[in-house]
Amino acid sequence: MDLFKSKPSAAKKTVLIIDDEEDFCHFVRLNLEETGQYEAITATSGAEGIKKAIQHQPDIILLDIIMPGMTGTQVAEELLNNKSTKSIPIIFVTAIAKRSEVGHKDEKIGGRLFMFKPVKFDDLIAEINSQLK
Repeated sequence: MDLFKSKPSAAKKTVLIIDDEEDFCHFVRLNLEETGQYEAITATSGAEGIKKAIQHQPDIILLDIIMPGMTGTQVAEELLNNKSTKSIPIIFVTAIAKRSEVGHKDEKIGGRLFMFKPVKFDDLIAEINSQLK
């Protein structure tokens, strides 16, 4: 039995999920990893998310907007200002507005896509794949 955690497969993409809702992080991580296409890392605060983004260099970040201490937009700004993380794509995932209030299309904040909670998993996968192309 291998007691050491294996390094993520080169074929798998790494997704960093930054959201203060632990249940959201848990279920999105499980669903992503179940596809066999992704390794997922979670962070439940903005500061922790920035640290993990620098440390792990994920392929893409799913970022909540409303979080205590540091908002998602502040996290995104910090990541943009860091030369090692500035090119990592970010998809904002938010509950600040309902899809019905804004329309059916996902919108952009500062040129970055945002999706509405609750997120439809098929839509999330499609958007991740689109951003990674």
